[in-house]
Amino acid sequence: MKAAVVTEFGKALEIQDLPVPEAGPGQVLVRMEASGLCHTDIHAAHGDWPVKPQPPFIPGHEGIGTVEAVGAGVSADLLGKRVAVPWLGSSCGSCRYCVSGWETLCESQVNSGYSVDGCYAEYTVASAGAVVRVPDAVSSLDAAPLTCAGVTTYKAIKVARVVPAERVAVFGIGGLGHLAVQYARLVGGLVTAVDLEPEKLGLAHRLGADVLVNARTHDPVEEIRKTGGADVAIVLAAAPKAFEQAYKSLNRGGRLVMVAMPADDAAVNVPIFETVVGGISVIGSIVGTRQDLTEVFALHAAGRTQVIAETRRLEDVNDSFDEVLGGRAEARLVFEF
Repeated sequence: MKAAVVTEFGKALEIQDLPVPEAGPGQVLVRMEASGLCHTDIHAAHGDWPVKPQPPFIPGHEGIGTVEAVGAGVSADLLGKRVAVPWLGSSCGSCRYCVSGWETLCESQVNSGYSVDGCYAEYTVASAGAVVRVPDAVSSLDAAPLTCAGVTTYKAIKVARVVPAERVAVFGIGGLGHLAVQYARLVGGLVTAVDLEPEKLGLAHRLGADVLVNARTHDPVEEIRKTGGADVAIVLAAAPKAFEQAYKSLNRGGRLVMVAMPADDAAVNVPIFETVVGGISVIGSIVGTRQDLTEVFALHAAGRTQVIAETRRLEDVNDSFDEVLGGRAEARLVFEF
């Protein structure tokens, strides 16, 4: 099979011919149809985070494909079914996080395209218990971004407990942000979109954002406060400055939801006095569960969301990384096989 492989941190990925993997016990073999490019894949390839993957490895955790083989102990009913291979490759299933519906916090979890080979390949193996069925009404091109960008922002809106007429500021409009705008609107939020690029703000406007803020030409804190401040700020831009601006834009009782993860174990200053007196909450939100992804697919199948994506060839993976890093991708890029 053809695969894009990280051979060394910071170096260009190599397109290699590798043996097709075999499904082991409890696993399925999936023939890929589409695989989205997430910024996390770039962080993985560069070794940006404190916990690093081990090269050589195949990135990718927005994989959509058809089950072609099942391992021992897996029902043959999965054969021929189209499934999503998400970031959460597996979890222990028995810890207090797993049994309470928070398997994304499991300390024994395995992550697709990070701790095990992922979806930048014509085939991948995945845990049968972790894959999620894709409804017929959702195309593989749309399903790929929904498998991470969608479920991650959907979960962020959930944990933020947004209620109708609350003001929601979304920092960073792109692969994740264009979906966050839509989920915030679905629950009745009044959405302010913040980005550095006019094209991204134009996309947010088309998707229903109520207020647009160009952070390159205007101070987002001032602009957000002019329109009533933010009750919730969702940060999807991988820059510490965006987190600081988001915090400062919050009203009393506001919730700062941290989603993006900048490189080098970045930190932000959270003033204790203001946080206590203002009743501010700082929330970390990491992806979503299998049930969350099922809900994301159901909403999309019902026509409630749009996915903005462009297709690329796997051979163009390095140029695609540059496109994302340069802010030239309108929203999500998806490799098609």
